[in-house]
Amino acid sequence: MRIILSAAALLFVAGAASAQVSVQCGGSFSNFVAKMTDAAARKGHDRGVAQRFFAGVRHDPATIKADRAQGIFAKTFTEFSRQLISQNRMDHGRRNLQKHAAIFDRMERQYGVSRGVLTAFWAFETDYGGFQGNFNTLNSLMTLSHDCRRPELFQPQVFAALELFERGDFNPATSTGAWAGEIGMVQMLPGDIIEAGVDGDGDGVVDLRRSPADALLSGANMLKRLGWRAGEPWLQEVVVPADLDWSRTGLDTSMKVGEWARLGVTARNGNLGPETLEASILLPQGRKGPAFIAYPNYRVYFEWNKSFVYVTTAAYFATRLEGAPVFDPRNPEAGLSGARMKQLQQKLKARGHDVGKVDGILGAKTRAAVQAEQKRLGMPADAWPTPALLNAL
Repeated sequence: MRIILSAAALLFVAGAASAQVSVQCGGSFSNFVAKMTDAAARKGHDRGVAQRFFAGVRHDPATIKADRAQGIFAKTFTEFSRQLISQNRMDHGRRNLQKHAAIFDRMERQYGVSRGVLTAFWAFETDYGGFQGNFNTLNSLMTLSHDCRRPELFQPQVFAALELFERGDFNPATSTGAWAGEIGMVQMLPGDIIEAGVDGDGDGVVDLRRSPADALLSGANMLKRLGWRAGEPWLQEVVVPADLDWSRTGLDTSMKVGEWARLGVTARNGNLGPETLEASILLPQGRKGPAFIAYPNYRVYFEWNKSFVYVTTAAYFATRLEGAPVFDPRNPEAGLSGARMKQLQQKLKARGHDVGKVDGILGAKTRAAVQAEQKRLGMPADAWPTPALLNAL
């Protein structure tokens, strides 16, 4: 599972450190290390301390290889969720909810984040702490900072790790975690640890690797800082009417829950959230597939991870852990994958749509472009790319 979750971490957004490039990426790695040392001194760090911090750092080709491995995100929501949500993971989650009930009670009381939400992250990120990653954290952060793909995300994390080193909370030689630099049971970046780390067990140390209290409360604190709204739902499976205006679906459109209800949207289990809450209808596999209503808290998930399929699966798993039934997969139309998805993205790009990288992955930008073209062509605008749409283009 760690490989899958490291791929998810590819698009992780650092909540604490400002995204800025301090040193030009690329070139000789040894020269890059020297320039990062100089940059640390300019930022006010003691030069001798910075030299000790960077002394043993090495470029890690395995980090680059992991960074480029994104095949898991080409799966549909149904495939992805069934792969991640095993019966063992459900059972283990329920045992942890009972075992750490006091921690979860405190978490909900103090930060307003529901226990299922953090348990789902705990499960997906590290299998409840069992697989936290064996990449040297500093090597990974420096390798990704040197790489010119996204240095603005990772260079601030290097300096955050230096700050932790100065506090005695980070060992450059022995600190390990996921390939993208996340540490601990719920995989937090150094900047996020500085910003939101909590000593949950009161031992004077924020230990995200070995202390469930520290890890869970720190994760909840981070979500609260990212905008989580206490006591509100995040995702719920719904039944949608066959005559719904599909162009209103998707995250780019939101209406009050009461308005959706008047259009015929109903909860598959229980009741919809408060009528005045803003919400969007999600159709991960189009109008003939599973359907969900996404509340404001759902959007906070994208501050943790940018992958639509990962976010929706994590949010759905959280509802399962709190008693929701298995979703109804229904009978979605055949979609596109691999080379055909890339072909569609190329056609969308040629028509002036911003789909991001042509990578065969159905991300938010591709979904928006698909929906726009469906509307233009008079097709049901449910943002699900089909062979019929590809042929029409």
